[in-house]
Amino acid sequence: MRTASQTPSHEHSDRYTHGYERPVLAAHATRTAQTSAGYLLPHLRPGMSLLDVGCGPASITLDLAQRLRPGRVLGVDTSAQALAAARAEAARRGDSTTSFEQADAYSLPCADGSFDVVHAHQVLQHLADPVAALREMARVAGSLVAVRDVEYRTMSFFPDLPGLQMWLDTYRQIARANDAEPDAGRYLKAWAHAAGLADTTVTVSAWCYADPDSVHWWSHSQAERVHGQAFTSEAIEAGRSAAEVEEMVQAWIDWGDSPDAYFTMTHTELLARV
Repeated sequence: MRTASQTPSHEHSDRYTHGYERPVLAAHATRTAQTSAGYLLPHLRPGMSLLDVGCGPASITLDLAQRLRPGRVLGVDTSAQALAAARAEAARRGDSTTSFEQADAYSLPCADGSFDVVHAHQVLQHLADPVAALREMARVAGSLVAVRDVEYRTMSFFPDLPGLQMWLDTYRQIARANDAEPDAGRYLKAWAHAAGLADTTVTVSAWCYADPDSVHWWSHSQAERVHGQAFTSEAIEAGRSAAEVEEMVQAWIDWGDSPDAYFTMTHTELLARV
């Protein structure tokens, strides 16, 4: 496991473990500021400026922009596909002021202290050098850095299907092969301190899928993602067979069909005052 003092040097070659296929972007587009950045909302007020690092399809970004108007909001992402989805969502909402740019977390296209808030949701877990990214985010932030990341080892589910445990073990193996940290949540405070951020507040929240609608959505969303080319190819690289991938897909479907289905995961949230 990576510690704050063992983060590898980066060369702008991070591999996004989930990939950018349609099921991934569709799932990320369901996230809202309320469900994914609730810890940050009490600290925002109209007129503040915000940079969203790794904005993806921008459902969170645009929610935050609505709260901050007339403040400037910029979303950046390394993926052209994600940015296309972000711009399409902005157009759908009639938002012509939020802007988007292709950039990575290690080299933000912004002057020192140019945004009141710099935000990143589920980003640091995918980076080879999260400390360097936090240091760069702090450079750009005039007041606050806000990050939230899951800890995959906290995922709990019922029925306890072997195919789901295989999926979880496989994902964590793939992430580490990509020089990423699937249990990033537990390291956020240490990474922030290593980046020179001393004034931090840490909180925890969870996502839970237990009602019929959320179970159905999570089941089918995950089955599609596992069946996708990105996960399948990486799972096979990690030593899984095509038959085992199909077992994981079926496990997600079977889980969703159970009237007792339950799935939860814990997220760590960190606010750092600059």
